[in-house]
Parts: sequence; C-alpha cells; structure tokens
Amino acid sequence: MTEANNESFEDLFKAEETKKIRHLTPGQKIKATIVGINEETTFLDVGGKSEGVLNSSELKDKEGNIVHEIGDVLEVYFLQFKASAQLFTMSIGSGSSNAHLEEACRSGIPVEGFVKAEIKGGFEVTLGGNVRGFCPYSQMGLRRVEDAAKEYLETHMKFLISQFEENGRNIVLSARAIQEAERAERREKLKETLAEGQTVEGEISSIRDFGAFVDLGGIDGLIPISEIGWSRVEKVEEYFSVGQKVQIVVKQIDWEKERISLSYKATQADPWDEVPNNFPEGSTHMGSVARLAQFGAFVTLAPGIDGLIHISKLGDGRRINHPREVLEEGQNIDVKIESIDLTDKRIGLVPADYVSEASEEEKEKNEYKTFIAKGKKKKSDSSMGSLGALLQAKLTEKKK
Repeated sequence: MTEANNESFEDLFKAEETKKIRHLTPGQKIKATIVGINEETTFLDVGGKSEGVLNSSELKDKEGNIVHEIGDVLEVYFLQFKASAQLFTMSIGSGSSNAHLEEACRSGIPVEGFVKAEIKGGFEVTLGGNVRGFCPYSQMGLRRVEDAAKEYLETHMKFLISQFEENGRNIVLSARAIQEAERAERREKLKETLAEGQTVEGEISSIRDFGAFVDLGGIDGLIPISEIGWSRVEKVEEYFSVGQKVQIVVKQIDWEKERISLSYKATQADPWDEVPNNFPEGSTHMGSVARLAQFGAFVTLAPGIDGLIHISKLGDGRRINHPREVLEEGQNIDVKIESIDLTDKRIGLVPADYVSEASEEEKEKNEYKTFIAKGKKKKSDSSMGSLGALLQAKLTEKKK
C-alpha cells in the first residue's frame, strides 16, 4: 500500500471520527438543514452522524401546504432520541400530552397556544387541544396595549411554560419571554448593519410628550420632538400614531446605553434651502406671531421658517417692557426681512412700517434744511420788497 493511500485512509478515518452523533440535551436549540420531506416526516441534517427528524405538520400553513423545501435552514429544539433518530420540534403544538408540556417547561421549549378567553389578571390559553394554561397581562407582549382583548383574543401564539404544577392543573405561561429572546437576536444582527446616517423604516411603538419611540426590529429608537418637523411641534400625537410605519434617519447610536437617536424631519425637504428665493432681504411678507419672549417676538413666515422681531423694533417708537404690550400669539402682522443668516438659520424682522433711528435722524436733518431754505427765501423776498418800494418812491418824486 502506498504512502498516498495510507494518507487517504487516515483522512477518511478522521472525517468519520468527526461525524459522531452530537450529544444534545432536551430543549437545546440548534440550526438544522432540511435534507428530505414527505407528508409525515421531515429529515434534518443536524451536523452529526445520525439524522434529525421533525414532524412535517410543523411546516404546513393553515391550508395544509408545506411552506419549506429541501435546503432551508430551521431553528429547532431537541426533544429526545428514539430508534437511533433524534426527534426535534419547532414548538410543541396540538395533541401534546402533559408529559410533553412538562418537558417543555423543564427544557424551555416553546409551546403553541390558543388565546381562548379573558379572565381576571390575564388570559386563559388552551394548550395541546385541551390543556388549560394562564398567561398574565404583563406576559402577553413586550408592550402594554390599550385593548388587550381585541389584540389577543382568539389568536394562536407561542409561549414558554414558566410554571408547571399539580400535574398540569396549574400552568403559567409567558409569550413575552419568547419575544424578548427573539428581539435580543434581532438586536445583535442590527449591530452589524445599522449605521449613523442610514434611512430606515420602523414602527411607532409609543408616544410621549418629548417625542416618539420607534421599533427598529430589535431595539427602540427615539425621535425627539425637535426632530419631528421643521416647524415647531406642540403635540406629538398630531404627527404619529402607535403602529404607524415611518421612514427615519439614524442620527446617533450608543450601543452601550442602548440609545438610538432618530430624525423624521431629516427625510423631508429643508424649507431653509429656498429662503433666499422666497424671503430676500428687504421684501415684505405677512406672518403669524408664533411665540412671545422677553427679548422679542417670533413670527412664522412659512412652515418651518420663523423670524425674530427684536423688542427694540416694537412699540412704534415708544419703549416697551415686553412684546405682549403690542402683540399677541396668533396675530397676523406685516413684516420686512431685515437680515438673513443661513448658517445659523436665523431671520431678522422688523414691522413693515418700522422706521429706523438712522432714518429718523435723516428725516430731522431734511426738515431742518427745508426750514433754513424757507427762511432764506422769506428774507430774500422781504429785501426785494423793501428795495422796490424805495425805487417807486424816487420815481414819484421826480414826476412831481
């Protein structure tokens, strides 16, 4: 036998050694690849010497059609060894016995349940066709819902059995535990793909006075009230509702604190881009008083475009202590664009009929010049009048 053949047999022997049966514990979750399917049994490659077996009913939809095919990868739970085969399940479903349910509790295997009725403190859930379980309100989902009965009644859900007592007469369930585990997995995947500056889709999960939380599929991000719109936002609920799908831009990510800052207004056109064209310096516009402050009045010229009239420009020449003395919020006012700062997004305004101090001084100078000119003309006319009278008297004297 040649040296090459010896090496080949040695490689084969090592390969066979590595294909030993995987020693799994009941309830252990693994990934397996479908290698064969028939109406009753699905065969799985679980990475060991023996095959894994799964009941094909777990792969069927409501119409009874198998929705998977050879090559698909499934997440399954190990149940037990039986006749040199390893039995797996995606979850324990209808027809399960108390023994199966007890094993599911011990091993952390999900069970399928039908939410049958709302009772004190939570819901009655039917397991395995006729076994009764109880799920508290707090364990039905990740978030509190306004109408729990409408949300959950007569639905099929997956639960973990957190308590199994009295031979199955006292079973306590948790759907939240499964959802939290799934969410944690999605969060880990998000860490690999989510980046600042991305535009992503999310679902509004809750609304607060300071902003709206968005479910990104594994973690919630916050749209602060300042990032909802370009114009001033008073009530968040006027823009969003729970369950609404939104496009947002990721502004900042802090995985250590699990904080993600989002922006909704960044997906909208910035109205300031058109300010030089729509509101050039010196132009006059009608605006609405949006807010009064000690130092002046903010006036809305267009959605997202506010300007400021400084208090020194109000009062029509008289000194005032607060803009409320001459203006009120919501009042329409004609204003003139005095200055524009695109970098800091600021517009300086004055009332349309405002006359600056420099203009007042110029006006006074002009009035003084006019007064002097009139005085000179009057004096000149008076001098001419006196000289004419004297000449006339001389001529009369000569005729005599």
